[in-house]
Amino acid sequence: MHKAADRIRNVALVGHRGSGKTSLHEALLFQAGQINRLGTVVDGSTVSDSDADEKARQMSISATLTSFEWLGRRVNLIDCPGEPSFVADALGALRVCESAVFVVNAVMGVEVSTARLWKRAAELDLARLVFVNMLDRERADFFRTLDGLKASFGNHVVATEIPIGSEHEVSGVIDLVDMKAYEYDPAHPARENCREIPIPDELAERAQEYREKLMDEVAENSDALMERYLEGEEISHEEIVDALKEGTNHGHIFPVTCGVATRNLATNRLLDAIVEDLPSPVKHGGLAVGEVTLEPDESKELFAYVFKTRADPFAGRVNLFRVYQGVIKHDTQVLNTRAHAKERIGQLIAFDGGQSKGVTEFGPGDIGAVAKLKETKAGDWLADRDEPIQMPSVTMPAPVMAFAVEPKSKGDEDKVFTALRRLQEEDPTIDLHRDPQTGEQIVAGLSQVHVEVIVDRMRSRFGAEVNLKPPRVPYLETIRRPATAHGRHKKQTGGRGQFGDCHISIEPLNDPTHPTGFEFIDAIKGGVIPGGFIPAVEKGVLEAMQNGVVAGYPVKDVRVRLFDGSYHSVDSSEMAFKLAGSMAMKQALEQASPVLLEPIMLVTVSAPEDAVGDVMGDLSSRRGRPQGTEPAGAGMTEVKAEVPMSEMLAYAPDLRSITGGQGEFTMEFLRYEEVPAHLAGKVVADAGAEAVRA
Repeated sequence: MHKAADRIRNVALVGHRGSGKTSLHEALLFQAGQINRLGTVVDGSTVSDSDADEKARQMSISATLTSFEWLGRRVNLIDCPGEPSFVADALGALRVCESAVFVVNAVMGVEVSTARLWKRAAELDLARLVFVNMLDRERADFFRTLDGLKASFGNHVVATEIPIGSEHEVSGVIDLVDMKAYEYDPAHPARENCREIPIPDELAERAQEYREKLMDEVAENSDALMERYLEGEEISHEEIVDALKEGTNHGHIFPVTCGVATRNLATNRLLDAIVEDLPSPVKHGGLAVGEVTLEPDESKELFAYVFKTRADPFAGRVNLFRVYQGVIKHDTQVLNTRAHAKERIGQLIAFDGGQSKGVTEFGPGDIGAVAKLKETKAGDWLADRDEPIQMPSVTMPAPVMAFAVEPKSKGDEDKVFTALRRLQEEDPTIDLHRDPQTGEQIVAGLSQVHVEVIVDRMRSRFGAEVNLKPPRVPYLETIRRPATAHGRHKKQTGGRGQFGDCHISIEPLNDPTHPTGFEFIDAIKGGVIPGGFIPAVEKGVLEAMQNGVVAGYPVKDVRVRLFDGSYHSVDSSEMAFKLAGSMAMKQALEQASPVLLEPIMLVTVSAPEDAVGDVMGDLSSRRGRPQGTEPAGAGMTEVKAEVPMSEMLAYAPDLRSITGGQGEFTMEFLRYEEVPAHLAGKVVADAGAEAVRA
């Protein structure tokens, strides 16, 4: 049977890369009795980070779902990647959880990914709890980190625990709710290594100071408690816990806990906080989806949202879903509301301690998985009826690191394309498209690491090996002045000949009513060219425009007027006039001051305030034209600039270097502009060299 919705906690474990999320996830599973030994990231023995590429890089690439019981509640815990390149999984997890535990490194404090994910969690109205990790490291400082959290996220960030000892001598925590101290045996990180001790004398005054700060925050959320608190009345443990849970639920209080994940220090306290302070699906409230509000009620019809798809070459798609309403049962049929197709639910899967097991049903509020659905992928709804509902969207960062991809072996094009499509289902931040001008297959990700992981997974999962190379810039050509030309195609082959003859004039076209950048005008009078041959002339003109005379790039913004010509009653044909039109157009382009055009992009950079000057200077060195700056919150500034695409192909690693990894950027196409003369020669030379190689 499924767990009642008020006995479920759905929690995303998030934070900056290197804050110890995976180690904490491992310790929580160990403490809850789901695993028998404490694995480590260094050894590659943790439950999450189980893929070969995660072990090799010693970082999370995909979100990992595990479920366990603690104090009679079912906890669905999702360990999310901290590397910004794989933020799609973190955003997907935040979308389906009521709560997030933010893991913060006690040495580094609040880092850029923490701030970004905190903002996303606030947008989704999630309850947030902070775990200050790595207290045993050199230069670790809980109180400095707490001040940094308050500076970044406001005064509602409040400690519910403080550590006993510091750095290598940290030995336990003081619970500020009950005013009790707990000590842990550093030599034996077992489940039962916690014992209650008196609060150390040297910490009594500080503990009282931080308890008063906690009580101030808790009392603020209840007028009745505030009155009693100000009058000096004793507030019971149950009242404090209830007020703390009420304040935490919708972001009025952000409790801060602490410990050392790798030593299993205070993870039992964190588990208690997860079930006592964080809300259940019932407590958090229903989800409004358009005009429909989904309630965690098992008696109502089913609505389940698929938030993650894993592409497996053997098992096919494995879909992770969250049930918002009703009950999903194995061996039943449901409707995919996007595809308007029935799906058969075969075996439902739960992940307990890294092991998957079959279950018969999932109730409202629960999270589980199902394999081998034909149409379903991340972002879809599974329902009892075909209700056209749409989950409020979470904006994904735009991919900025693009490469042209080609198979290492000829004939593997379909294999490569299929692998990329499957991986794109798993990670929506992958951009995959064919450049219509250059004909290259382009794959783009959020960083160099992101694209490297895509290539690794193509090889390991699907046996598809590819080469990466920088994409070609889609240059264009145009003309700067009018010109006139004559094209004649005449050929006698012994039988019927070929004859086509046309006169054209061309001029620059700056008319927004012609978005294709081309206009053809039939100005023939007196039937000197029969009407049946005129479309052939236009076709020849268009073919000539596909390979311009400057560097072989397509030509745009040209008006062509066909005004004279001649024909032969026997030898003229559509092919002859097409060839004549092409000859005339090439001649005209050479005489019309042809120039090279390059795409100009609007680049929006988010950077720390102290790096703005360096960012703007770097963009200017790339022929960029700054368009202004504006504050973006959390100590960040947004810089906008117009920059040629050719200067931005390798910008991502440079921006990371300039901003210490805190900067990010997006690009969108604006327009084409003429390439400066001193650079056009190099583009022409490169195009010539490429043509020779081809």
